[in-house]
Amino acid sequence: MVDLVRDSTDLHNELKIPAHVAIIMDGNGRWAKSRGLPRTEGHRQGSENLRRILRACVEEGVQILTIYAFSTENWNRPAAEVRMLMRILDLFLDRELYELHENGVKIRHLGDMDGVNPSIARKIDKAIALTEHNTRITLNVAFNYGGRREIVTAVRRIIEAGIKPDDVTEETISAYIYTAGLPDPDLIIRTSGELRVSNFLIWQGAYSEYYATPTYWPDFGADELHKALVEFSQRKRRFGKTDEQIEGEAG
Repeated sequence: MVDLVRDSTDLHNELKIPAHVAIIMDGNGRWAKSRGLPRTEGHRQGSENLRRILRACVEEGVQILTIYAFSTENWNRPAAEVRMLMRILDLFLDRELYELHENGVKIRHLGDMDGVNPSIARKIDKAIALTEHNTRITLNVAFNYGGRREIVTAVRRIIEAGIKPDDVTEETISAYIYTAGLPDPDLIIRTSGELRVSNFLIWQGAYSEYYATPTYWPDFGADELHKALVEFSQRKRRFGKTDEQIEGEAG
């Protein structure tokens, strides 16, 4: 793992750096196909790219990075590809965990463990426990994750807690979803040129800024991330207010 322990560069101080960036890491298969390579190589390169982006986020000053690693719908892919994806995750945890820990990365899991191999589930639990007190950057891994399932799970938990319907607010739901205790993503990036959210952070992303790039995930490096942050800095986030109101608050 490339060393993450660096100070954020002064070159980007003029940017409005989002505290929380989420990425739909798309295009591994198409990246491989365009090079005449098997899909497995695309997914392997995609896994390798996470190192570069995690380091770039630290250097840019991003505090939280959420990645869409495996959706609840991905179980519908060919069985051989699913096994391969699980193997890549398994190897990633074996190879990278201790270096991530040494570099101050806090790992959180978004999703559930239904259908997940018990060995991988134990490794995920180990990663969460080992890195619990790290503070350099939080890495949320959305694995076996679906936005609709997340909301259904939250509703069930609220009912089980005995909370009365009239007492349920947006804050209540936010306290029972997988990202409880974390700010919503400021910026959601999707690679490969697709223009859909694919059941990702559909509650949390209500007021996120979205950025789509035609670049496939394995090629989405530090320069591409910086382009997204520059674009984010040029956006006006109104949250339902007018420009005049926002300018008045700033003044």
